[in-house]
Amino acid sequence: MSQLNLSVDDLLSTTRAVRKRLDFDRPVEESVLMECLDLALQAPSGSNAQGWHFVFVTDADKRAAIAELYQQAFAGYADSPISAAAMHADDPSMTATQNRVMSSAQYLADNLHKAPVFFIPCIAGRFDTFAGEGANVAQSSSFGSIMPAAWSFMLAARSRGLGTCWTTLHLMHERKVAEILGIPYDEITQVALSPVAYTVGTDFKKGPRKATEGILHMNGW
Repeated sequence: MSQLNLSVDDLLSTTRAVRKRLDFDRPVEESVLMECLDLALQAPSGSNAQGWHFVFVTDADKRAAIAELYQQAFAGYADSPISAAAMHADDPSMTATQNRVMSSAQYLADNLHKAPVFFIPCIAGRFDTFAGEGANVAQSSSFGSIMPAAWSFMLAARSRGLGTCWTTLHLMHERKVAEILGIPYDEITQVALSPVAYTVGTDFKKGPRKATEGILHMNGW
């Protein structure tokens, strides 16, 4: 698969959460998914455990069933204090940006089932019942052993003209999704769900970000 002419810095700064510019009508070749996955497998893994699993969902009925659960979860999210609309509520300069994010998120919820591929990264084990001082270590090392691989997949996808978007709302119904896909729920933790599709155009830009002032801490808080 030919790649876009992107420098490393361009790739890192223009791999956006793509929703409204996903091309739902163009199929994604399995060979391209495998290229991206091969690169994802070069990501670091805690203790080199490589306990990762990756589920691609291309079956239309399964995508529709999962998308319905996602939409149910989104309805609750949209009215919650953690929604994009509620974030940065104390900063009027962010209002327009957050409104665009919320509109984009609503579009994805309404159209998720149309994405030709769902990418669901998973990690071996369950961590939602951990408690005590070691819980943070266990959770951080486990999620830290799958998220770099998932992000590498998304970067590789961007370089091949594909769009992705990190979402987690389906985890509100993780057990039901596990049943749809035959994932052993008691042994495997789903971490995210990303639609995968070619993009309408490839000219993505840097996203608006706050300045480092207020978030950078040198040698102490």
